[in-house]
Amino acid sequence: MNSASAQGAMRPASELETGTRTSSKRRILAWASWDWGSAAFNAVMTTFVFTVYLTSNAFGGEDSASAVLGAALAVAGLAIALLAPVTGQRSDAGGRRKLWLGVNSAAVAILTALCFFVFPHPEFLLLGACLIALGNVFFEFAGVNYNAMLAQVSTPQNIGKVSGFGWGAGYLGGIVALLIVLQLFVQPAFDWFGASTTDSLNIRLVAVFSALWFFVFALPVLFAVPELPRTTQAARLGFLASYGLLLRRIKAIYATSPHTIYFLLASAVFRDGLAAVFTFGGIIAAGTFGFALSQVIFFAIFGNVVAAIGAVIGGFLDDKVGPKAVITGSLVGLLIAGTAILVLGNGNYSFFGMDWAGSTTFWVFGLFLCLFVGPAQSSSRAYLARLAPHGESGELFGLYATTGRAVSFLAPALFTLCITVATPLVPAGQAQRWGILGIMVVLLAGLLVLLPVKSPDQAPIAVVPAA
Repeated sequence: MNSASAQGAMRPASELETGTRTSSKRRILAWASWDWGSAAFNAVMTTFVFTVYLTSNAFGGEDSASAVLGAALAVAGLAIALLAPVTGQRSDAGGRRKLWLGVNSAAVAILTALCFFVFPHPEFLLLGACLIALGNVFFEFAGVNYNAMLAQVSTPQNIGKVSGFGWGAGYLGGIVALLIVLQLFVQPAFDWFGASTTDSLNIRLVAVFSALWFFVFALPVLFAVPELPRTTQAARLGFLASYGLLLRRIKAIYATSPHTIYFLLASAVFRDGLAAVFTFGGIIAAGTFGFALSQVIFFAIFGNVVAAIGAVIGGFLDDKVGPKAVITGSLVGLLIAGTAILVLGNGNYSFFGMDWAGSTTFWVFGLFLCLFVGPAQSSSRAYLARLAPHGESGELFGLYATTGRAVSFLAPALFTLCITVATPLVPAGQAQRWGILGIMVVLLAGLLVLLPVKSPDQAPIAVVPAA
């Protein structure tokens, strides 16, 4: 543990304050490249393409295949919640943050590539589900170290812009990767061997493409950003002993910087609502507003562009007015846009002599939702980086991942509950719209929990015990 954060220090220092005083564009671009590349796993493998393939009739039917995939992802989520803080802690103490970012990124790339061997037969379902689930585990471990490196490539003056730039790169990278996948594999623009649908070769090659995409764009950060200095006073701890140290540090953080813990809890709630906006957005577009699949994909592309713009703009505002103001404003914007979609629904209206269709409602206010999601996500990362004690960013971002996983059931549960309650009360086909209310409740709860939390510049840096 650095003396700046040891017990008895006059004023503990954050890792951001003790880091670099200048910010290199080369390092920022290299760091953001990882975000760009990671979209191949997030957008292509786990959201729009491979998991859709894995839950198709070829694997025994959508219901049974979805149940298997859901169970595998649930186990993965539990593993992430239990292991993420300790893996971050040990990479911090050993001065191996970049090393473990590389190891975990390589593991994700390998597991993604192995999905090529998931042939479209029921006996391969378990293999595919396990590969995706393991990929999620290692992806989250990599993300802990990646987020912790934010303080290594930014300064107190530009951390918001750097974080927003990274999020924006991730959104745009997802768009580019999806467009390439659509043009080469899913709906090929020309005839080549990768377009063959025999044994779903085209979809299995998507896995190979995604692995290469992620691996290539994950490399720059490993060369451009220096390794974290090893903590000379850190003792060698066994794996189980690391949990004892983790508990002592959580208690110390609460005792000396309680608002750090309050923010972790508040962000866990509203981040679940943010995730639900993208998770259920396409479902609502198709089910409530009657969008065809092509229209959903078209909206997803525009939505990601708008989210990227929002993340970049939010990053600039973050450095001017602080992350709490950006997050608060974004959550208010989300609540207004979501409420408009809920109230207006798919009805046709006339405003000042102009016709307003249901599809227009979703396009306008749906894009507003996307606009505010990016800044909220970006500033949450920058908020926590500002409060991380020197040499403790990995452990703190591990807790960030754990708290997020702990409440990840909230938005899906309330989305389902609101639809269930509304079904006998509204006309047929109108109940799904009320699922939006469940998401809005989660976002509102996150906002209310966040309001009493102090801004990073008003909250003390935690004093944490050494190993």
